[in-house]
Amino acid sequence: MFVDEAIIRVKAGDGGNGCVAFRREKYVPRGGPSGGDGGKGGDVILASSQHYNTLLHFRFNPEHRAGRGRHGEGGNRTGRSGADLIVPVAVGTVVHDAETGEVLFDFTAPDQRFVAARGGRGGRGNQHFATPTHQAPTRAEPGQPGEERRLRLVLKLLADAGLVGFPNAGKSTLISRISAARPKIADYPFTTLEPHLGVVQMPDMRTFVVADIPGLIEGAHEGHGLGIQFLRHIERTRLLLHLVDVSESSGRDPKRDFDIILSELAGYSEELARKPMFVVATKIDILQDRRRLESLRRKAKRRGLPFFAISAVTGQGVSALLHAAAAAVLPAPADPGAPPAESRLRPE
Repeated sequence: MFVDEAIIRVKAGDGGNGCVAFRREKYVPRGGPSGGDGGKGGDVILASSQHYNTLLHFRFNPEHRAGRGRHGEGGNRTGRSGADLIVPVAVGTVVHDAETGEVLFDFTAPDQRFVAARGGRGGRGNQHFATPTHQAPTRAEPGQPGEERRLRLVLKLLADAGLVGFPNAGKSTLISRISAARPKIADYPFTTLEPHLGVVQMPDMRTFVVADIPGLIEGAHEGHGLGIQFLRHIERTRLLLHLVDVSESSGRDPKRDFDIILSELAGYSEELARKPMFVVATKIDILQDRRRLESLRRKAKRRGLPFFAISAVTGQGVSALLHAAAAAVLPAPADPGAPPAESRLRPE
């Protein structure tokens, strides 16, 4: 099950209380106060881990509490500090304050840490309150309570390129061909119900990650369909691959589908709509009327967008698409004969 949002409660440990005690030792007639300090409460720490790719583990475990500090003891003994609690989260998780909506931290790499709730300080024992005029204080401080927060966790998958388009535009078929991802593929709308990630390996051994999200439909930015729920997963991508079914089997106009998806992207986020984009005509293996393909090609050219025609089933045109995508999202190879960076995102 893919879960990309969770509300959790974190409670750091309370600090231990300071101790009121006096030395009672033979041959020490004026031992004085010897109350130790309370221990510090444990912190709740969120840590990004590559072993998680969803937030499912928070669904049935929303409460996270660190250990409390022990109380101080006589003989100037400080109480033991509470144990920190390390809570793993998936890379790409954004931490929000559930009450204010403020973004507290964004996990963009493995092994990052964020102290979500700090443990309370331990109280001071009565040894700290002795003065020349008050040599037997009976006062000690209580430990401070640990921080407590409600957090909203939102997962945004980290990918180099994102696939967008209408349902059944061929996104799942493409990602299954170019990577080891195996999403469900079927001839009905919304076959894809959750995002999928695939790692594409190029002949020179460089790799990049592609994200496939559920298809968009008209009115998606108003809540229609499924894809709008997952568009956050391509907000971090550097390139969008806009797949358009140009075959007659779709029963739709490719140019109109293209305009609708652009409108939905802009309705969700202007920043998302401004990302570099490749227009990819799909299912050309079953295309009969070439005018449908050429009209979409001309529309992409007018917008200055690179255009590719592919068949994910037969593999036609897929290699050219992958090489162009790799040039757009990966650093230039060390080969001195490699094309300069200015040539990236060049139309076909």
